[in-house]
Amino acid sequence: MASTERHEQEMRQKASRALRGGVKDPIEMLRLQCLSRGASGIKGLGRAFRIMDDDSNKKLDMNEFKKGISDYGLVLEDGEVGDLFNTIDMDRSGTIDFDEFLRHLRPPMNKGRRELVLKAFNKLDKTGDGVITVDDLKGVYDVTKHPKYISGEWTEEQVFLKFLASYDTPNQADGLVTKEEFMNYYSGVSASIDNDAYFDLMMRTSWRL
Repeated sequence: MASTERHEQEMRQKASRALRGGVKDPIEMLRLQCLSRGASGIKGLGRAFRIMDDDSNKKLDMNEFKKGISDYGLVLEDGEVGDLFNTIDMDRSGTIDFDEFLRHLRPPMNKGRRELVLKAFNKLDKTGDGVITVDDLKGVYDVTKHPKYISGEWTEEQVFLKFLASYDTPNQADGLVTKEEFMNYYSGVSASIDNDAYFDLMMRTSWRL
């Protein structure tokens, strides 16, 4: 998966350059700040919001929204946070659905790319329960070529957990990858690849689709 690591680096650099160039749209500014942390950045913000969702209703008011952005270490002025909140709160209910917010934040992928990502997820999700686990990876992801497995430093399970962690939020890895997390990750990777044919080749080669 060296190509994915390269795209991670390219994405961080591309997002950082865009931020330095000046961005006025608050959604785009927040998106770029997340992407400058890598493909897991948007998913990490989602995790920060979920931690704050005490009643599990998947909604945030303005204060919770502001605190979630601050706690995740993203930098927006109060006015920009207000504009962002009001853009998402289209029904003016005073709350926003954070899954809907994350869909707004996710870099857009065209239909062909989305279908490829879903095809890869469905191949990995052998049990069909909507979550990729270590058990799902057995027989799908070949660990025998991993240098740390070859050297004896890691067991098969350690290789699998490391693989899953690459789709997870730093310091919050739970060894599970949902369809939404997988899509968020690859929307970030997609943002660093302009050519559809190259994205198609990368996905098919990576997952033998």
